[in-house]
Amino acid sequence: MYIKQLSVFLENREGRLDDVLEILKTNGINIVSLSLADTADYGMLRLIVNYSERALESLKNNGFSASLTNVTVVRLPHKIGQLQELASLLCKADINIEYMYSLSIGQNDACIVFKASGALDSIKEQLKNDGVEFVSQTEIAGMVG
Repeated sequence: MYIKQLSVFLENREGRLDDVLEILKTNGINIVSLSLADTADYGMLRLIVNYSERALESLKNNGFSASLTNVTVVRLPHKIGQLQELASLLCKADINIEYMYSLSIGQNDACIVFKASGALDSIKEQLKNDGVEFVSQTEIAGMVG
């Protein structure tokens, strides 16, 4: 149910993103999704990649502060209101969404990456019964560009 997300702290200066992307490319890492947020001093780069452990090791070996975090990825049909319906299911189960961003898999569905606080594991079966489809780490690892 969980996917490993790579989080990288970046100094907010020219060339740091390019450095990260070069390291990942050199080490055969395919980026499936990313989110970049910044403040005045640093940026937080969150990535879903095909080989998260290799990516983490490669970045750390090159002096970057990086970590892996468990996130959830769900597939949503391209229909009006699907994201709201997911948010409503999570809200009713007292699951708080800390952050989210999109991930592209194919052309027919949208995927949402989110970090949640609350007992998500305890409602996994209920979410499946409500039509929520989870994306696996194996599926992510199979996405090589």
